[in-house]
Amino acid sequence: MEKSGLAKLMTSFSEMPDPRVVGRTDHDLLDILVLTVCAVLCGADDWEAVEMWGNAKLTWLRQYIPLKNGIPSHDTIGRVFAALDSRRFQNCFTRWVGTICGSLAGQVVAIDGKTMRGSHHHRLGKKAIHMVSAFASEQGITLGQLKTEEKSNEITAIPELLAMLDLKGSVVSIDSMGCQTSIAAAIIEREADYVLALKGNQGKLHEQIGDFFEIAEQHTYHALDAEPHSNCEKNHGRIESRRVVALSAGYLEEADKWIGLKTMVMVESMREIGDKRTNERRFYISSLPPDSKLLGDAVRAHWGIENRLHWCLDVTFKEDASRTRTGHAAENFNLIRKITLNLLRQDTSMKRSIAKKRYYATLNDDFLARVLGLNTLNI
Repeated sequence: MEKSGLAKLMTSFSEMPDPRVVGRTDHDLLDILVLTVCAVLCGADDWEAVEMWGNAKLTWLRQYIPLKNGIPSHDTIGRVFAALDSRRFQNCFTRWVGTICGSLAGQVVAIDGKTMRGSHHHRLGKKAIHMVSAFASEQGITLGQLKTEEKSNEITAIPELLAMLDLKGSVVSIDSMGCQTSIAAAIIEREADYVLALKGNQGKLHEQIGDFFEIAEQHTYHALDAEPHSNCEKNHGRIESRRVVALSAGYLEEADKWIGLKTMVMVESMREIGDKRTNERRFYISSLPPDSKLLGDAVRAHWGIENRLHWCLDVTFKEDASRTRTGHAAENFNLIRKITLNLLRQDTSMKRSIAKKRYYATLNDDFLARVLGLNTLNI
């Protein structure tokens, strides 16, 4: 019989080492994990709220986890998550995602970073934590994440994150920070394709592609076999048009430095709000063939990580306002938010926002059980 969703979660985290002293604990580590996931899914945004929710739902929770000594205090919960090895916790998370996520073939996997602004501690000289996440745009779930080192940046974290994931057949999109020959090579090595944004950090290449498209535009792409793709959207008094043109990268100098490089892309965005009009051109390189619609869709899908992950963490889960910062607690709580977000996105039984789903889970135990994948009373 297939395991329930909660059973898969518990199995995936069962190998997580308990940092506490053996024989001197009143509460099982997995019990604390399940309690916290359930509480955060239902709207808890700090350890005290997790304790309050647990005490209110103790009878319901005991259908699924023992909780022999009741609900731990919020101080206990906070100390446990502060002590948990965040790297091992992330590895367990990636293992769990592998049990709920199907093949990524043909899907866009967006990689981008987000700073947890409330995690800094000026008095102790601790900078805010910066997390780099991989996000499956079609499924709307986080696949994995890594914290960048304080004196490093996303360039060093991205290859390590790529190595953690099964990306075969997917299209990996990264903003200009990740536009590096080594990262392009790492993506190809994972049997995936790439779409990388260009900005000033690749000055010569960015300038060359910009100049090429400028001249090509003047000659209406004569003899370049270009098939531009355009679309227009009208929402709330705003008119936004996009035009995508993909051309062979064979025209570029030193194109052979980029493993798998096939295409250079221009995306032109034109926006009208009342009397105000703006125009912007952005450039990309890709290992995909020069199909303007395909590449335009991939570029558009990349923004799902901003709109459906980062925005949701900030607005719905109030992550930037969180002052959880002791030990590893901030990054581990970030992962708990992503577990609950993945669970809510996996549920398709009701078409509501994540905020409304969280609220409904507090009101309806049957819906909460469904989101957790609880098929029976004993897992």
